[in-house]
Amino acid sequence: MPQRAPYGSWLSPITAADLASSGHPVDAGHFVGEEIWWSELRPSEGGRTSIRRADRRGEPEDVLPPPWNARTRVHEYGGGGWTVTHDGRLVFAEFSDQRVYALRPGEHPIPLTPPPAVRAGLRYGELSVVGDEVWCVRETHSADGEVRRDICAIPLDGSGGGDPARLRSVVSGSHFLAYPRLSPDGRRLAWIAWDHPQMPWDGTELRVAELDENGVCGPGRVLLGGPEESVLQPQWFDDGSLYAISDRSGWWNLYRVDLGAQPPRPVCPLDADFGAPLWHLGVRWYTELADGRLLTTRTVGTDTLALVDPSDGSIEDLDLGDLTSLGITDVRGDRVLLRSGGAQTPGGLRLLDLGTGAVTDVRLGVDDLPDVAYLPTAQPITVTGPQGREVHAYTYAPRNPAYTGVDGELPPYVAFVHGGPTAHVAPALSMVFAYFTSRGIGVIDVNYGGSSGYGREYRNRLRGQWGIVDVEDTIAAVRGLADVGLADPRRLAIEGGSAGGWTVLAALTTSEVFACGASYYGVAELELFVQETHDFESRYIDGLIGPLPESKELYARRAPVNNVDGLSCPVLLLQGLSDPIVPPSQAERFRDAMVRKGIPHAYLAYEGEAHGFRKVETIVSSREAELSFYGQVLGFETPGIPRLELWRP
Repeated sequence: MPQRAPYGSWLSPITAADLASSGHPVDAGHFVGEEIWWSELRPSEGGRTSIRRADRRGEPEDVLPPPWNARTRVHEYGGGGWTVTHDGRLVFAEFSDQRVYALRPGEHPIPLTPPPAVRAGLRYGELSVVGDEVWCVRETHSADGEVRRDICAIPLDGSGGGDPARLRSVVSGSHFLAYPRLSPDGRRLAWIAWDHPQMPWDGTELRVAELDENGVCGPGRVLLGGPEESVLQPQWFDDGSLYAISDRSGWWNLYRVDLGAQPPRPVCPLDADFGAPLWHLGVRWYTELADGRLLTTRTVGTDTLALVDPSDGSIEDLDLGDLTSLGITDVRGDRVLLRSGGAQTPGGLRLLDLGTGAVTDVRLGVDDLPDVAYLPTAQPITVTGPQGREVHAYTYAPRNPAYTGVDGELPPYVAFVHGGPTAHVAPALSMVFAYFTSRGIGVIDVNYGGSSGYGREYRNRLRGQWGIVDVEDTIAAVRGLADVGLADPRRLAIEGGSAGGWTVLAALTTSEVFACGASYYGVAELELFVQETHDFESRYIDGLIGPLPESKELYARRAPVNNVDGLSCPVLLLQGLSDPIVPPSQAERFRDAMVRKGIPHAYLAYEGEAHGFRKVETIVSSREAELSFYGQVLGFETPGIPRLELWRP
């Protein structure tokens, strides 16, 4: 018989230490001979990214041993930080010095690019093997702060490790480049390019150029794309045509693009996204199979894996059960490696056999799961926001088999606001959510206007409206819960990181809906932020609010740090001191403003952490602090959790 106890105070077997010690997010996977290799974040090893494989007993072992860290800083978010040669060598970008190395398992890595002392400020991402070279996106940071990018070819023989002249610049001329793809005959290069102030989900161009006898090409001609058309993932069909993803219809759909005069032709036109925001280099949403069909992922709220026949545009959905978050990482014959997860299925790397439909776990992101009775279930909801617009979200109600709420009491809820803001959340088995719901605290995960996965019109709702639409939609979502009697309207909290942290601070300073909020490395101010942040996002605010200097007054009016007079509830700020994307100065300015007004708060700053916490001790500290904070403000006990000391006037 469940025990009655106040929501929030329930005892749970899920601890913050469990979140850190058992969790090791798994990302990309590759077929290597008869083996499968994958990348894995290791919180217990200082947050490094290891490349691993299964040993003879089927247990994970390192291909890349500590302290090596396969992580590129191109665009700061990275992507394509490792690949494998045809003869089974690992090629990776080392995080500490950003050099590219090659490694045979069991041997010491050999540098393929010059040391920082020779060429300071060089980074390499989206690594791929082309013959006896590694082709990549190279990012050059000069001493005066200028950032340049090009497509670069690195010799695999190691000669470029000591001689910078051995590295070849294949093409440049744009602020940003991605997806270098060589035609089957080796004569042409296709790539994606865009320039400030565009972000890759705003507008990009598919370009193609002839390679000369030196393996270099000019700026090329534009086959698809423009300022209001986002093109992604070109892939050659033959020497004269390509596939690519474009959102010219209002949805990211697949197109066949010929080098001749024919216009691009849709392959399988649907009101669904066969693509997503390019935050990480090298991501793919489709791949061509041996029989000519395309294996695709498409999104309308959740992901679906499907086979598309380009000859007639027919589509066949594949039933993967609870797996609703999907990404294709490698294909060999009928075998597909999927980065996948679901509402009650842990995320990780899985092997799909297209012939039989069988799905096998390769490596999951958690070692042990608590009893399923402690895991929340995701419920999709759609509420009506201002101006009658739809707002999509997922709710996770409190769940613990040993407890039920006290008669007459409604549970507190935390609204989770994703970062980006151009990003998307899907139903997920989140141990962070379970950490709260198993204690009697509900969670609502919001896809506010500006989120991806619902077409370009939904994504564009945030243009010029950052700090307004995201706030209004999040408020509409939590009010929807309160209106139907699922959440206590007096005990609503809001939590988010990065751009989500901005929404937290904006909501708290412009409304009285929330009793408190927690901002993880959130943006608080704008004019200095655009000067201090990294190059990739330095013009992002042009589209979200407006360009400078024309929008200077609007920047000041929207910034939460300038609206602290409207703040009347406690705030928790959590910040990495090595964050190059949202520098610590953002949190510190907001903290100082709260001190001046006398707002109770806590500011926790973590040495050695950047944009997203990776170390065990930081994960434990931040989540326990957050829970203690909610307990103090929302009025429930938090047994076994260290008390967070709030600054009070």
